[in-house]
Amino acid sequence: MSAVEHVSVQPEEEGRRLDTWFKDHYPRLPRGRLEKLLRTGQIRVDGKRVKSNSRLEAWQVVRVPPLKQDDDKAFKGPKPVGEEDRRFMGSLVLHEDKALIALNKPAGIAVQGGSKTERHLDGLLAALVPEGAERPRLIHRLDKDTSGVLLVAKSSAYAAKLGKSFKSRQARKTYWALVKGVPRPEQGTIRLGLAKLGGSAGGERMVAENDPNAPQEGVDWQAAVTHYTVVAQAGQRYAWLALRPDTGRTHQLRVHLAAIGHPIIGDFKYGQEDAEVGGDMPRGMYLHAQALELPSPLGGTLSVSAPLPPHMTKAWDLLAFEAEEAEGVFDPLDDAL
Repeated sequence: MSAVEHVSVQPEEEGRRLDTWFKDHYPRLPRGRLEKLLRTGQIRVDGKRVKSNSRLEAWQVVRVPPLKQDDDKAFKGPKPVGEEDRRFMGSLVLHEDKALIALNKPAGIAVQGGSKTERHLDGLLAALVPEGAERPRLIHRLDKDTSGVLLVAKSSAYAAKLGKSFKSRQARKTYWALVKGVPRPEQGTIRLGLAKLGGSAGGERMVAENDPNAPQEGVDWQAAVTHYTVVAQAGQRYAWLALRPDTGRTHQLRVHLAAIGHPIIGDFKYGQEDAEVGGDMPRGMYLHAQALELPSPLGGTLSVSAPLPPHMTKAWDLLAFEAEEAEGVFDPLDDAL
C-alpha cells in the first residue's frame, strides 16, 4: 500500500472494535505497529484520534496511512495490473459514469481479502482505471457466494456521498433467491434481531433471536428487517422470492430465511441438508443481488440491475420462471416508504 486510504465501515461491521476491524482488513499489520499509528494520529476515524478498543459505527470513515515499509516484508505494494485482470474486471462492468462503477459480481469470488483469501475483487479494482489513476473504492459488500450488483466509487469524495445514501437507507436493494418451500403469508416482513457468534471473519456465524440454541445472556442483538414476496413457486418444493432488506447485517437474508423455515437453496451454512439442490439444478448459492437504486452523486437516480448467474439461469429455465413475473412486486412497499 503506497497511499492514504479512506475506508468506509460497513453496516455489518457496526459495533466492532477498531483493532478487530484492522485484523480483518489488514491481517498482516503487527499489533505494535497498529498501536504506534494510533498514538501518532496517523489512523483516524471520521477525522478524530481514536484508541484500539474504540467501537465503530456504520459508514464511519477510517483513515489508513501508507503501511509499506522498506524493512517490513509483511507489506508489499500493489501487484501490477495484468491484461488478464483488466479483461476480467472489464467483463463485469454494468454501468460506469464519472462517480462510480457498477459491477456484476460473480458467485464464488470474495469481495475483500483475508488471511486465507489472496484473490478478491478489492485487490483487482485498479484494473478498472488507467494506470496511475486513483484506485476505486468499495461502497458495500456481498458474500463470496452471492452474485449481483456491487458498487465502487471512483474517489473518496464520491465514496463518502454514496456511503451517506446507504447509511440513510436511501439505497434500495433487491435480491432474488430460491428457497425451500413456500413462505406463508406470501408477502411479509421478517423482524428478527441478529447476533454474531464467535469465530474469525471467514468463519463467523450469525444467529437469529428466535433460535432455540441461541445464548440467553451476553448477546448483542442487532435489529434486522427483511421484506419478502413470493414471485413464483414450483409446487410446494421451491419458491422464488424477491427480497428487500431494510438493514444490512452480516448474512441477514440467509439467516432470516433459515429462521422462518425456508432456507436459501445452496446455503448449507444456515440451511444444512434442507438447502440441498435437487434434480438437474446446478450446485451453488441461489442468492443474487438483482437490482440497486439510489441517488446518484451526479444528480438524479441511479438504477442498476444484474442478470442472473449461470447456475440460477439454468434453474429458472428448469422451473419455468420468467423474469417478467418479478416486475413491480415491491411497488406497494416503495409507495409506503
